[in-house]
Amino acid sequence: MNIPLAEQLRPKHLEDYIGQKHLVGEGAVLRKAIDLGRIPSMILWGPPGVGKTTLALLISQHLKQPFYSLSAINSGVKDVRDVIDRAKHSFNSILFIDEIHRFNKSQQDSLLSAVEKGIVTLIGATTENPSFEVISPLLSRCQVYILKNLTEEELRQLLDTAVLHYKTVEKKNVVLLETEALMRISGGDARKMLNALEIVVASQSSKNDEIEITNVLVLDSIQQNLALYDKSGEMHYDVISAFIKSIRGSDPNAAVYYLARMIEAGEDPKFIARRLLILASEDIGNANPNAILLANACFESVNKIGYPECRIPLSQTTIYLATSPKSNASYLAIDKALDLVRKTGDLPVPLPIRNAPTKLMKDIGYGKDYKYAHDFEGNFAHQEFLPDAILETKIYEPQNNAREKELRAWLKSLWGEKYDY
Repeated sequence: MNIPLAEQLRPKHLEDYIGQKHLVGEGAVLRKAIDLGRIPSMILWGPPGVGKTTLALLISQHLKQPFYSLSAINSGVKDVRDVIDRAKHSFNSILFIDEIHRFNKSQQDSLLSAVEKGIVTLIGATTENPSFEVISPLLSRCQVYILKNLTEEELRQLLDTAVLHYKTVEKKNVVLLETEALMRISGGDARKMLNALEIVVASQSSKNDEIEITNVLVLDSIQQNLALYDKSGEMHYDVISAFIKSIRGSDPNAAVYYLARMIEAGEDPKFIARRLLILASEDIGNANPNAILLANACFESVNKIGYPECRIPLSQTTIYLATSPKSNASYLAIDKALDLVRKTGDLPVPLPIRNAPTKLMKDIGYGKDYKYAHDFEGNFAHQEFLPDAILETKIYEPQNNAREKELRAWLKSLWGEKYDY
């Protein structure tokens, strides 16, 4: 059997696990629970290839607890109940569910009682935000641990391990002359990097006794050999990235093409719809305020009808967003505001716009001289709303599209030169 390199290099002991030091490093929160032998049910949330499945296996091995594994892609309620029935005859069983975000409500409901009664300790793995994808009763019974992309240093450790494996196990002399291309291809995904390395080595094995890994060799080999989009594999994030960038770049043809790639691969339509909803605000915003309304309606439609029919509202929304005027002004504004808050701290709110629910607060000036906008012509009155230390700081900068040009002119008519609109 041709076992993938990433699988062959899967560590056998917790001490050999690379990455996630904030969780399993010495003194880290999850490591303490493991060492005490009392782990909670948990959701491991993080991007592909960062060690979620490996960590679940290592926890089970370290604790010497029975381990049951299900994939949410091809498991149903019956499979869950079968595992729970078997776990009742074991002690401290761990039930690992990969891609738990793909379980529907009834499938997740079937886990509740067993988790609550301690029949199983659940470890769910997901690449999606569990706040959206895991039902509240189940989520409340689990600790959420966030896994991060591997650092360059950690990826280099894995490459060194792979080179040693080739030398000692497969008797191949692999030499890493350059690693930048492998690092770039990986995007912090260890499995993606090791799969790429395996492709490169395989492409050269019959040609040379010594295989020198260079950036050019890596890019040429990957270009020729990397498989097409696979929703559970290497191209997942590349295709969604191309999809988003095509919409942002106002190319409906490319956008619908990448949408079709995802649909044909069986991508979760809610995953696509959620990305459209984010993009409608991040990349279009007030240049076309209807964009977020349509994207939200698309998300609701996808939830209600599913495949195959939901491909139509997905296509409609994709085309609408791609052909909309673009603005990232709202995205830039909130990031600028957050940066300002982090630099200046909790500045005092001006007294006139403070809440004054008690007589004491009114007596010391809370709410005094506040101008109620609706009492003035045009529903506007000049008032200072920002703290004194950052007066006249412009955070929102309208961009050069028809809608925001109108907003700029309106703001200038209100504030004159105050905010330099």
